[in-house]
Amino acid sequence: MTAVNIRLGVCLKPQILFRKIHHWGSIFVALPLLLMIGAGILLMLKKENSWIQPPTVSGSQSGVPSLSIKQLFDAAKASPQAGLTDWNSLERVDFKPGKGVAKFVGANNWEVQVDTHTGEILQVAYRRSDIIESLHDGSFFSDTIKLYLFLPAGIGLFILWVTGLYLFFLPHIKKRQKRIKKVNNANSSTEGVRQPAE
Repeated sequence: MTAVNIRLGVCLKPQILFRKIHHWGSIFVALPLLLMIGAGILLMLKKENSWIQPPTVSGSQSGVPSLSIKQLFDAAKASPQAGLTDWNSLERVDFKPGKGVAKFVGANNWEVQVDTHTGEILQVAYRRSDIIESLHDGSFFSDTIKLYLFLPAGIGLFILWVTGLYLFFLPHIKKRQKRIKKVNNANSSTEGVRQPAE
């Protein structure tokens, strides 16, 4: 067997291959994962931190809105911060019938909360959760970076998880196999010894 063949044989062993994947893969996914994990932690805290996402203010009453969506939008347009001039300037609308409020979010991430029964503006605040979410999935940069950097990084993380589990459990499996082999060898050796005649 040549030196090249010996080298290939060693590299094809699962534990060696997985160790190399784990080593180099962790460098490849490090930066995207740092951003994904950091943004993910902030998103988990969005309901607890008003800096990330403004808290939902309760309206005068809950239930089916008394005003039409056009009337509510016209009320929201009165707030200059959100820059709501027409329907194209609107990024999203969130209805919270249980709290009697509609949230109008402009393309500039300002959020206007309007009472669904009186049309009163309850709160105007900057909403950072959508920006953090776009950082989390990579779409903040571009769809290309999202698909060709962040998606492979996510797949890479899954591969690191699988190889890490394999490398963690491999020594335990080998120890168990050695114990079983030792017990089997001991049993076979005692069976080979003849019992003395009575």
